[in-house]
Amino acid sequence: MEIDKKPTMDDTKKKIKYNGVKAMPFVIGNETFEKLGTIGTSHNLLVYLTQVFNMKRMTATNVLNIFNGSANLATLVGAYLCDTYFGRYKTLGFASIASFLGMVFLTLTAVIPGLHPPHCTTAPENCTGPTTGQLAFLIGGLSFLIVGAGGIRPCNLAFGADQFDPETESGKRGISSFFNWYYFTLTFAVMISVTVVVYIQSSINWGIGLAIPAFFMFLSCALFFLGTKLYVMVLPQGSPLTSVVQVAVAAFKKRGLELPEKPSVMLFDYVSDQSINSKFPHSDQFRCLDKAAIVTSEDKINPEGSATNPWKLCPIQQIEQVKCITRVFPIWISGVVYYISMVTTGNYVVFQALQSDRHVGGSKFQIPAASYTIFTMLAMTIWIPIYDRIIVPKLRKMTGKESGITVLQKMGIGMALMVFTLVVFGLVEHTRRVFALSKPGLGVDPQSGVIISSMSALWLVLPLTLAGLSEAFTMIGLVEFYYKQFPENMRSIGGAFLFCGIAVSNYLGSFLQTAVDKMSKGSKNGSWLEEDMNEGRLDYFYYLVAGLQLLNLFYFLVCARWYRYRETIGRLDDENVEEKNSELALV
Repeated sequence: MEIDKKPTMDDTKKKIKYNGVKAMPFVIGNETFEKLGTIGTSHNLLVYLTQVFNMKRMTATNVLNIFNGSANLATLVGAYLCDTYFGRYKTLGFASIASFLGMVFLTLTAVIPGLHPPHCTTAPENCTGPTTGQLAFLIGGLSFLIVGAGGIRPCNLAFGADQFDPETESGKRGISSFFNWYYFTLTFAVMISVTVVVYIQSSINWGIGLAIPAFFMFLSCALFFLGTKLYVMVLPQGSPLTSVVQVAVAAFKKRGLELPEKPSVMLFDYVSDQSINSKFPHSDQFRCLDKAAIVTSEDKINPEGSATNPWKLCPIQQIEQVKCITRVFPIWISGVVYYISMVTTGNYVVFQALQSDRHVGGSKFQIPAASYTIFTMLAMTIWIPIYDRIIVPKLRKMTGKESGITVLQKMGIGMALMVFTLVVFGLVEHTRRVFALSKPGLGVDPQSGVIISSMSALWLVLPLTLAGLSEAFTMIGLVEFYYKQFPENMRSIGGAFLFCGIAVSNYLGSFLQTAVDKMSKGSKNGSWLEEDMNEGRLDYFYYLVAGLQLLNLFYFLVCARWYRYRETIGRLDDENVEEKNSELALV
């Protein structure tokens, strides 16, 4: 059932049949199997590139960073195409098929001997690398996965919420239930992927280990299309990004005009009866944008009050919405720098585990290197309910604020915790290296030819747990921040903002690693990021990133003091804020 959900179309809305409860298993099933199919593979891709495609660690790390960055950046394109042309159903359907094809391509690279280099049994420098054709086939599979991620990530949550009537109590409860089940199944899928699927890939057979996620992705597509007759499909109504560009163009065209003395009274003020946005009071920040609302003799107004040419004249409410987005940018930059630390630890913790003792007790069983990231997820899973049920009520009594502390305070705590986390990562790596060089290790790894440290890889659990706590504060805070601060019609773009920030972080993380490698190669002891970490100084690199995060923390505090929370007529949109102009309690 295709609908065009506009506030003035009462007759159409009465005909809508919401099948939320019936449709939810198909939507949730699609999302669960999609995550089972892609998450485990992406977590173990670093090991796959080094062990199957015989890539050097630096090359594999850069490939993974570019892949993750492109997948996250593609969400902005996906959100735009969805809102402007295709709608969520078609976008999700196309993206699911693309992800399935990507997994098939990856599986073939493992199953067919001619699509990957011969297995390496000698020293890494003597291994045969991939041919141009093999790389092209691999990149083709990764490209399909990027297209899939670009369509699925910005649309899946909103499409699920579309299946419930937001104007009824049962519909509101259904939306809340959907979000709960969504995050529950997401966590479940991620944990299964980084344990069972990763173990099969690393310890049993790569072909089987990649075929299983490909089959999961097939089930994801099948479930999604089986529920087609039950879905409510919202037609595209145009991208809200267009209104942002219109304000910029109109303000530039009228840059030579003088603003009136009373801008809130004299500027063009029109609100469409189809707008779903709250009304904002006029603000003094970014006053140059107000010039887009100056009415001149050349501007013409339609009978209902709108501007004939929205590229020359914009209403003040549209301008205030653009100001909301502009104010978010400095905080967004801080989030980008923060996530570089997640990129760094996410990549190198796998290599640290590979050169540590991964045996459990005295048994022969080894925990797959890529599975150690589960401790970060477990820390988040355990901490969030403790924070929400125990700590927040106590903070609420102390501060008088409904959520205990504000969103920016929550993010600041996570950023400060990350500085400490990176120092701990450095200390653990220093200890691992000392054990490998000065004490009898576990021998030489036949795959890489490096000495395996006798230090237990379980020492990585401490910094990984701290990283999970930091992420629980900062990344969840960022999601909440974007949701609350973006205008209602731009909240899908707010979600894409988060993924675009992660994309930039992946690119910057890759650049930082390459730059440090080249600069440190000229030192007396060689590169910090050598193939054999026993010969490098990864701990120095962790300390460098910790220093970067400390600078970012100070930058964030300055931005938080400057930031003005979004206001609407008669109230502040963030009810936790007592001082709208500053975040003084952060320091």
